[in-house]
Amino acid sequence: MNCWPSSQLGVRGCIPAFLFLSQYITSLSRQPIAHALYLKVSIMAADPAQSHVAHTIKHASPLINCRFDPTGKFVFASAQDSRVWRWNVEGEPVAKEFAGHESWTNGMAFTSDGATLVTSGYDGRLVWWPAQDDEPKPVRTVEAHSGWVRSVAVSPDNQLLVSGGNDRLVKLWNMADGSLVREFAGHESHVYSVAFHPDGQRLLSCDHQMNLFEWNVAGGEPTRKFQAADLQKYDKTFHAIIGGARDMAIDAEGKHVAVSGITNVSNAFAGVGNPAIEVFSLETGESVVKHLAKEDVKGCGWGVAFHPEQFTIGLSGGGGGGLLFFWKPGEKDEFHKFKLPNTARGMSLAPDQLTIATAHADGNLRLTKMAAKAA
Repeated sequence: MNCWPSSQLGVRGCIPAFLFLSQYITSLSRQPIAHALYLKVSIMAADPAQSHVAHTIKHASPLINCRFDPTGKFVFASAQDSRVWRWNVEGEPVAKEFAGHESWTNGMAFTSDGATLVTSGYDGRLVWWPAQDDEPKPVRTVEAHSGWVRSVAVSPDNQLLVSGGNDRLVKLWNMADGSLVREFAGHESHVYSVAFHPDGQRLLSCDHQMNLFEWNVAGGEPTRKFQAADLQKYDKTFHAIIGGARDMAIDAEGKHVAVSGITNVSNAFAGVGNPAIEVFSLETGESVVKHLAKEDVKGCGWGVAFHPEQFTIGLSGGGGGGLLFFWKPGEKDEFHKFKLPNTARGMSLAPDQLTIATAHADGNLRLTKMAAKAA
């Protein structure tokens, strides 16, 4: 029987995976898993202290971002060659090319069965793909925003897609035909990250000034606004704001949202600061904790994920290199950190909840396992 370790449920051992997978699994792709049958569920508890790079997939171009698909069979990465690439996780990796953007791609989102992928690019486009095809070709291309589209997410029922762009708009799309359903206006700076709440009735967006909006999906109006003020700064020397949620995650119960970015900025032009993850209560809109590094690590928080075993994972990349941080709920300092071989700017937690993919500037996609090395 497939089982899931669930310390957060207050029980020992494991319980049938199909009873709660859709409730408790939320990955960086921000896709709640609706069909447990597609998952190969691990019964092994994660151990961040045992983290090690289990596999390295080499690519010829620097990587920008990465995502595991919901099946756990494939990992995808966007690269500076203006392509998205897919590799199989098991066996010898075989690269499959997704060519449809005319610029770099950052956003990637899947339907819960892993059959459809939607990508968003700096060309302002959204592209629909048959994610598992041997020779993937675009199914649909939509001119979605004026300027970059940094983030996309698919609704829990797979009916809607949300996107956020440099035109300061959040847009809702019909997944079936790509038609525009609704626009959400209110941001005063570029939209960096978007995510659906697990209930499907709300969505969240965060912009360059670290303003978070909670929106009513059906009505289109904002229901709450709050700010991660310490994760943005106006630099008087360069007359520029540095900030922006590089990633955003909502926990599986829908009670908290975490945003990753940079704090303690000393030089906005060079992007010199410290990585930070700030967690907010979605019941009150108040900040719960700001996760930081114990040491003075230079970099930015590029990724964040809530793990079902009661810890938060964050990715830092920058002058201090690439690092994975692990924090307990409510604690400022990490209980463990893992040094990666190269700086990184994209992260994804696998459906098995044991493997973390990171996209690196040296062109390598690294798979870090939170478990003891195989004998």
